[in-house]
Amino acid sequence: MGETELERAEKRYAQARARLLALKNRAATAARKMDTRRKVILGGALVDLAGRDQHAAAMLDRLVRNLPREQDRKAFVGWKPGDALPEDGAPGGSVAGADAGEPGLAPSSSSSSARGLP
Repeated sequence: MGETELERAEKRYAQARARLLALKNRAATAARKMDTRRKVILGGALVDLAGRDQHAAAMLDRLVRNLPREQDRKAFVGWKPGDALPEDGAPGGSVAGADAGEPGLAPSSSSSSARGLP
């Protein structure tokens, strides 16, 4: 027996709702990615400024000391605003685990532009 007009309409409605939900999810993901990108850029600019300006360094020190979550404060133990990582981004000049030959820990060869970032 064939589908009735009502069944076809219900099917189209369900498909349209699924498409709408997918679009909303993609928009929310894009918004979160942009928010994270802005935070990273501003954080980098602030750290750079703090390395050159004592007032900015003092402000950054206050911000770190007043972080509400202990696990966030722990990330900054022993760190000073002027401290910089080596070019590869790892302390001591090597990627953690790369010397041991662990898979997935070597620097990625993909460029940021391939991920849609400048």
